[in-house]
Amino acid sequence: MEENSAESDSDSDSLTHEELMKLTNSTLAELLPRDVLLRDLPNEVTLEEVNAQIALQFGRSMTVYVVRGDGEELPIVVPQGTATVLDLKQALRRFLSLRLMRQKNNIKISWRYIWRSHGLSYEGQPLSDDRKLLSHYNIHNRCRVTFIKKLRERRK
Repeated sequence: MEENSAESDSDSDSLTHEELMKLTNSTLAELLPRDVLLRDLPNEVTLEEVNAQIALQFGRSMTVYVVRGDGEELPIVVPQGTATVLDLKQALRRFLSLRLMRQKNNIKISWRYIWRSHGLSYEGQPLSDDRKLLSHYNIHNRCRVTFIKKLRERRK
């Protein structure tokens, strides 16, 4: 008989998924602004963003600012020393996907089209080889990479 009463007590103390999410979000909203390391993160932070911020603090990652055509600078975090152009592109994609999700915007981006018609450049040099390390292009922490429209090649 005691087992049943213990089970019913634990059932009444359990939270639904929605209640737990609300509690977690409110706790994060309260704690994040107080933490020196994590204060710049949004309230709906992901584990990946927390890990990236910690890696930045310990010098394992770097921030590359991708400058859009309208002048907005997007802070993209990539691994220090081992990041390739493809890693930067994938991190940019994740950054923008998270931003759209947080804005509750249902726009679908065709990344295949984006990378066919646009590219990245650093100090006027196109980052054309996805396999090359960012360090090959002399890109380091806090560098600004420009998002540019590719010129069409005419066929003869």
